[in-house]
Amino acid sequence: MKKRMLSLLLELLKDSKRSDRELAKVLEVSQPTVTRMRSRLVKEGVIKEWTIIPDFTKMGYEILAITCIKGKWRSEFGERAVEWAMANPNIIFVARAEGMGKNAVVLSMHKNYSEYSDWLEDRMVEWADALEDYDTMLISLGGRIIKPFSLKYLAELEEK
Repeated sequence: MKKRMLSLLLELLKDSKRSDRELAKVLEVSQPTVTRMRSRLVKEGVIKEWTIIPDFTKMGYEILAITCIKGKWRSEFGERAVEWAMANPNIIFVARAEGMGKNAVVLSMHKNYSEYSDWLEDRMVEWADALEDYDTMLISLGGRIIKPFSLKYLAELEEK
């Protein structure tokens, strides 16, 4: 990726709501150049979506669950897993993984422990034929957060 494109991407990671005019000043290029570069980043799939990071507790979510799974993965489970993940809006990330004897990870958001417990029980029944083992870590979103979730840290890392 060209240096100017990377610089724009890093600035957008810090604050994507800034106007092209503001970004042009920071990058020392013209506003139309920023507009073209931003469009190119989207077209090439470098920027997948424009979104925000809300205060999840103000939305009513108390728990972030990280579930590490050991599954019996066969080819027929692949499409089923994609459909399942996409049909469960409280799941925010699913991927194959490696470590701690597990081979997949699921990140999910839950309103409270009762809702999480019901959700997990339903998933265990639904995936009984493919699930060997799982471990879950529950994170209280209303608890002490040492470093809040943000992508701006990646921009800071790249600038060093």
